[in-house]
Amino acid sequence: MSATRSTRLLIVGVALLALISLMLISVDPEVQYTVDEIMESPSDFRDDEVHLRGTVMEGSVNNETKVFILSGTEAEIFVDISSVALPDGFAEGYVIAVKGDLLEIDGKWVISANSIQTGCPSKYEAE
Repeated sequence: MSATRSTRLLIVGVALLALISLMLISVDPEVQYTVDEIMESPSDFRDDEVHLRGTVMEGSVNNETKVFILSGTEAEIFVDISSVALPDGFAEGYVIAVKGDLLEIDGKWVISANSIQTGCPSKYEAE
């Protein structure tokens, strides 16, 4: 009887280990780049969906063309927001995350945004 119980425990343990391994293998981690990393070699990311973080440049948001500039430490990239709603915490000078397709349009690199994430606005308010 004890051999049967230990056999069952072993089978359940192996099954759980196999399930956990399959879950870890099937999860594709999403890498978040900086604007500078993307702009070092933008052609490597051409026509791919990228996830990047940067700062909304002051004075760059154009509500007519639905474009703004996302800046890094040394580089900048245009972000087309015509197909996405801006979240409540979106403002110039804030760090945001943008997911979208990297395209080259008229010699300029543009992210066609699919989603925009901001931090919690309360983090930026003085107490």
